[in-house]
Amino acid sequence: MEEKPQIKVLLVDDEETLLEYLSKRLLKKGFTVRATFSGEEAIKAAKEENFDVAIVDLKMPGIDGVTTQQELHKIQPFLQCIVLTGHGSIDSALQSGQEDAFMYLLKPVDYDQLVDGIYKAYEKKMKLQSEKFREKVEEIYRSGMGAKGIKKAINELRKTYGID
Repeated sequence: MEEKPQIKVLLVDDEETLLEYLSKRLLKKGFTVRATFSGEEAIKAAKEENFDVAIVDLKMPGIDGVTTQQELHKIQPFLQCIVLTGHGSIDSALQSGQEDAFMYLLKPVDYDQLVDGIYKAYEKKMKLQSEKFREKVEEIYRSGMGAKGIKKAINELRKTYGID
């Protein structure tokens, strides 16, 4: 039997009940979960640790979901965002899509659909990360830089890909 990857999920929602419910269910499913109550908290969390998928509420006090996505992508460019909202509209979906949201789901969320979305978002992240990594390694190889330059480039790759 194939072992499932350890997927790190960042939950961002101002509804405490929903956060608690989703956190418990996702933990039982084997995900690593960090729950945050605001865009500001999510941004702080993304600066502290790497995540694979962020589940972001669209409408929150303070920084909204679209701005939160923008900031998260600046910190972790490969992070995939699944947008949740109880305020579904074509405009908000399009705006989220422009921020490269992986998926857009309305509340109350279908749990199985969300879990499936997390796995698919993780696969997309791994694919993008792998392509970019290969590109960077090839760039380093072709550059003809010395050992010191290669070490610096590898350290940059380690930082970019969250390798401790």
